[in-house]
Amino acid sequence: MEIDKKIILRLIQALEDLKKSLKGIELDSKNESIEEEIEVSGTVIKSPIVGTAYLAPEPGGKQFIEIGKKIKKGDTIMIVEAMKTMNHVPSTTDGIVKEISVEDGQPVEFGQKLIILE
Repeated sequence: MEIDKKIILRLIQALEDLKKSLKGIELDSKNESIEEEIEVSGTVIKSPIVGTAYLAPEPGGKQFIEIGKKIKKGDTIMIVEAMKTMNHVPSTTDGIVKEISVEDGQPVEFGQKLIILE
């Protein structure tokens, strides 16, 4: 596969033009993350692995957690299934469930926010 040098030169020129057009406009990605941290007041529990999140031990069963429910450190908040293995995700601290950030059966990534505790 041969790379067309004319295309690469056009891309470089387009990037240079974009830089010039953005001159004077402040692009600060730190502000976005700060705003997100301000919105999230409380303890965030994140997914320890990549997999599928389940809020109940079985289909149609009672959910491990509900908004407003008080939980203790070590309580199972949900199950993340990975490679046919059901991994119980424990709470890292005591608190009251403020927000559940995933839905039952939703794929989750490593480090993705699962719940927020007050």
